[in-house]
Amino acid sequence: MSDKLTHECGIAMVRLKQPLQYYQEKYGTPLWGFTKLFLLMEKQHNRGQDGAGVACVKHDVPAGEPFMFRERCVKSDPLAKIFKRLLGEYNKLVDKGDAHPEFAKTVKEQFDFGGELLLGHLRYGTSGGYNMSSCHPFFRRSPWPTRNLALCGNFNLTNTSELNRNLIAMGQHPIFATDTQALLEKVGFFLDEEHEDIYRDLRAKKLPGREISAQISRDLDLHRVISRAGEKWDGGYVLAGAVGNGDAFIVRDPSGIRPAFYYEDDEVFAVASERAPLMTVFDAELETVEEMTPGHVMVIKKNGEVTSKPFREPLPRTSCSFERIYFSRGNDIDIYRERKALGARLADQVIESVDHNWGDSVFSFIPNTAEIAYYGLVSALRERRRTEVKDEILRASQAGELTEEHLDNLILRNWPRSEKVISKDIKLRTFIGQEGLRNHLASHVYDIAYGSVVAGKDNLVCVDDSIVRGTTLRKSILRILTRLNPRKIIVVSTAPQIRYPDCYGIDMSEIGKFIAFEAAVLLIKETGQEELLADVYRLCREAVAKGESVNHVKKIYDRFTPEEISARISRIVYPTNVDWAGDVEVIYQTVENLHAAVPNHSGDWYFTGNFPTAGGYRVVNQAYINYFEKSTARSY
Repeated sequence: MSDKLTHECGIAMVRLKQPLQYYQEKYGTPLWGFTKLFLLMEKQHNRGQDGAGVACVKHDVPAGEPFMFRERCVKSDPLAKIFKRLLGEYNKLVDKGDAHPEFAKTVKEQFDFGGELLLGHLRYGTSGGYNMSSCHPFFRRSPWPTRNLALCGNFNLTNTSELNRNLIAMGQHPIFATDTQALLEKVGFFLDEEHEDIYRDLRAKKLPGREISAQISRDLDLHRVISRAGEKWDGGYVLAGAVGNGDAFIVRDPSGIRPAFYYEDDEVFAVASERAPLMTVFDAELETVEEMTPGHVMVIKKNGEVTSKPFREPLPRTSCSFERIYFSRGNDIDIYRERKALGARLADQVIESVDHNWGDSVFSFIPNTAEIAYYGLVSALRERRRTEVKDEILRASQAGELTEEHLDNLILRNWPRSEKVISKDIKLRTFIGQEGLRNHLASHVYDIAYGSVVAGKDNLVCVDDSIVRGTTLRKSILRILTRLNPRKIIVVSTAPQIRYPDCYGIDMSEIGKFIAFEAAVLLIKETGQEELLADVYRLCREAVAKGESVNHVKKIYDRFTPEEISARISRIVYPTNVDWAGDVEVIYQTVENLHAAVPNHSGDWYFTGNFPTAGGYRVVNQAYINYFEKSTARSY
């Protein structure tokens, strides 16, 4: 994606099923689980660079000794900094003789992260800022192990304000910082109630005080806790939690919007936001990594028992298609195939755009997540060209026109050409405060391969995975590409036009920043239909006030075809103040082709405006209200 887009977080959990000494004897280190957590997080580094955090729960710690630990960082390269510091502490303990790796018991006693239950989080900030206070995992502490809670997640809720009001109604004093804090307090409240219910029952049975804590731990029903806490959650979410007694849980939203996968054998139970990292880290076969069932909570008790039960009524499955287009790494076998299919399904539009001029067309991609789709497009084009050549050879042969010169021109000089035309050179540092200077530096983020295009003759086709705001196209990429002086620049998006805000994980809440929306509004104004903008504003206000699940913003787009909006986008991004007179065309994937290429992830609300929950409709209408009122407030 050429535009910077903050988005999904990543989670990781490693729950060891054997004593630490087992891993020391089999793998030569008592930190086997700790290193697996780091690898799971590193393999999901694409899911968050704004911050990272890890937590650990140790089993069977003597009274008076700490049993839960946490480390977080929001500096640059946070994951590396966390593990470097923790491993540095471990090595100091070993060097001083306080911990002996061959005796895992000493590692567990001395090293904070020498425990059986490990939790990790990679953060992309969508709300709550970028400081330490909004970095997961969140902690809730108590002298009772079963009331201690560490929580992290990959989610956005559409109704955080409502949840906070509920907390106030319960008598709490929530801090209005993030939806994570609201969830922590909500889960914590019902965790406390579960604890108190069991405690009162055991006291009534006159169970000795020393045995009460252990019995509460055995009886604690985290499925019931989550069912009560999550009754009114609206959004896309995967939550991972660790309780101080050693129990753990994973929760996935009823629509399956956010992804979660798990792997289990007799040594470990592990969870991650993507499937491929689990396969790589644990050398697991494809069929042994399972997808978590939407609307379920998986509970891992301290004794190792794993259960999965529904906690909410199921909703139609609408898994996020952006996960497949962009967010997840492309080394998952299914995602790799889907991205190639997305590229291949653009072939017809591209062929029409270059007017079947194979020999004078150069194909490339805008790094780096579009590369796989680019391979799919080029493969489809070459297959199409082979069919054309075959048909022409048969025709010419039957007509007696097949000559060496004809073959030469037909086959050797008229094929799609692939070049690495553009590459990312440097990353603009955010400490540059002045906007003009930032924009000037941004124009040099990308480099081009001079001479890769025949000036004034070649079409240049560049594949991008998605075009959200078009900012980088306007201010950087297209201006740079004009230096090659192609006859025409064609930017091809493997995703359809992004028209509506996402409120389930992606930081796309300001509808006025979407280039598709900008183009539609310009078309409305240019065709004398401005009264529609005020009409939609009035309808959106009424819908928000009444709590209606209807998307009135669709009316902005309904007056025009997707092709008309794409043509207007092409005019918007056309580079100005450059010495170039070629054409620019922006091509988008169709929604129909998206679903054909990615059949099992039907979540498409950012393209179609069909939201899977009531909160989504409230958000889209509020986003338009904010736009019309020129407010920069978040719509959720």
